[in-house]
Amino acid sequence: MQLNARGRHHPISFFALLLILVVLPSQVAALGDHPPASNTPWADTLAAQVDELFADWHRPDSPGAAVLVVRDGEILHGRGYGMASLEHGVPIDTRTVFDIASVSKQFAAFAVALLEAEGALSVDDDVRSYIPELPDFGHTITIRHLIHHTSGLRDWPGTLSMGGWDYEDVLSFEQILRMARHQEDLNFVPGSEYAYSNTGYNLLAEIVARVSGTSFRAFTRERIFQPLGMHQTHFHDDHGEVIPGRAESYRPRGGADTDGHRRVTNNLTALGSSSLFTTVEDLARWIRNFDEPVVGGAGVVERMYQQGVLNDGDTIGYAWGQTVGSLRGLTAVSHGGSWAGYRTTLLRFPEQRLAVVILANTSDMNPGSMANRIAQLYLADELPPEVAESPAEDGRPGSGAGQGTVHEDPEPWTPAPEALEEYTGVYTSPELATAYTLELRDGVLVAAHFRRGDRAFRPVEPDRFQGSGFGEIRFLRDDSGNIVAFTANQTRIRGLRFERIP
Repeated sequence: MQLNARGRHHPISFFALLLILVVLPSQVAALGDHPPASNTPWADTLAAQVDELFADWHRPDSPGAAVLVVRDGEILHGRGYGMASLEHGVPIDTRTVFDIASVSKQFAAFAVALLEAEGALSVDDDVRSYIPELPDFGHTITIRHLIHHTSGLRDWPGTLSMGGWDYEDVLSFEQILRMARHQEDLNFVPGSEYAYSNTGYNLLAEIVARVSGTSFRAFTRERIFQPLGMHQTHFHDDHGEVIPGRAESYRPRGGADTDGHRRVTNNLTALGSSSLFTTVEDLARWIRNFDEPVVGGAGVVERMYQQGVLNDGDTIGYAWGQTVGSLRGLTAVSHGGSWAGYRTTLLRFPEQRLAVVILANTSDMNPGSMANRIAQLYLADELPPEVAESPAEDGRPGSGAGQGTVHEDPEPWTPAPEALEEYTGVYTSPELATAYTLELRDGVLVAAHFRRGDRAFRPVEPDRFQGSGFGEIRFLRDDSGNIVAFTANQTRIRGLRFERIP
């Protein structure tokens, strides 16, 4: 028996040894027209270090990841770790197809940039000039607002969840558009803040379709993927479509005495914000287009780096479907993704022409952190020395608390059960066409829903609670002091109102 890094025992079978000895070399050889770098002691040493990072997942009983390191168009490392299908015993390789979740956004932004370069639209156009059925919120939302997440539109995952949807339900592009059409208020005045909104990128996909006169899937296939030779890449618009070579998604079962994984169903078709199916090999071709533009040309590629600017003149890190930041002094452009059991990241260093891609099919992996570590291995000679951060005054690194001042948390509000009675009742949201029944059970205020089950509302102070899936709940009163509604407030969803039925 062998104890792995997560503290669990797994038998090492003949099959496992055969997988380790045979699968890895064949995956490097499967890179098509992107040959790996020549075998050198230096390359072998780095490859071994990358292998070590993924050793915990590289077993016949574990999902894992496809990993790619590319520089100047040359594959330095391309390998699969773990299994694409635990049910059928299929290992991951560099041609395994993954749903890359929010890494998809840069492709939607690129499609808009192509149309802009042709004069088919302007990023300062009113979104309602293309999608007139969207509500008039009293403020103009532009395409630029959608690109930089400054529109104020509610994020659909949390909103639909409050409406009763489960993330393993069929969640279609059409349902998301309907949700946007029924939104009653904005989170904030467009352009005044940054708040990540998947909904905005779904609207971008719809605009591309309406302007081009073809489907978003067809436009991206004909204008981006086919010209770049990305033949295993498509935007997924049919949740029942059979995808050869697709990795299933998994999560650990969890629990102290529980082993193994659970398959997580993926029925999402969120065009633009997510739902791009691709491989690390195809993404190598996409990365090459940033270094040596073929599709779109230098102007479109340069547009992709333009960061958003708020109404007050502040520049934000989010550009066109990717974030511009830095890693130890080097400019780094990145985006991560998370949906079902998929965890993905694409990290690029434009000046060094190096990129790291990790596409995982298990929820217990952190590709963003691992990509940073891999990049630092390959850029070791070009990175400045690491500088240790000084601890904050109160002993919590990076907390920023001032001058050693001790801040005590306020006393929690612990109301008597009778004080909670006035909050009970039925509350409805016309925006989501759903209702919650607030009941008092064993001294706890509980929000009951036909599909979502029960959620406890934890008291913070009078008329303010916290609830799982709701964020901060604030109860509203009329002039007579009677409770008439509550609002749910999260970072990406603010002021979503539930009216109390008299």
